[in-house]
Amino acid sequence: QVQLVESGGGLVQPGGSLRLSCAASGSTSMINSMGWYRQAPGKERELVAVIHVSGNTRYADSVKGRFTISREKLMNAVYLRMNSVRPEDTAVYYCNARQAWGEHWGQGTQVTVST
Repeated sequence: QVQLVESGGGLVQPGGSLRLSCAASGSTSMINSMGWYRQAPGKERELVAVIHVSGNTRYADSVKGRFTISREKLMNAVYLRMNSVRPEDTAVYYCNARQAWGEHWGQGTQVTVST
């Protein structure tokens, strides 16, 4: 199985920036995509951004132009640069990795945007 560990969450002021990191370990062969999802209280988990092994990316409309996803070439780490954050970005952010035969999740890291 694949283990995913997120880091970089915390408290940030509106308009500020934050960088999340996710390190993958274990049976990491054939990971074809990695991504970030988030879940706020009372809301369903939603896609934030995903990056394919090819480098192609996809973003939620709400973060497009503000967040940037990137990855290591070997697909053993993925990052999320969060710029111009807003209070509505407050959520638990989860790292995700996909293989053809399964999907893996990290434990999540809390991001709180507040003055």
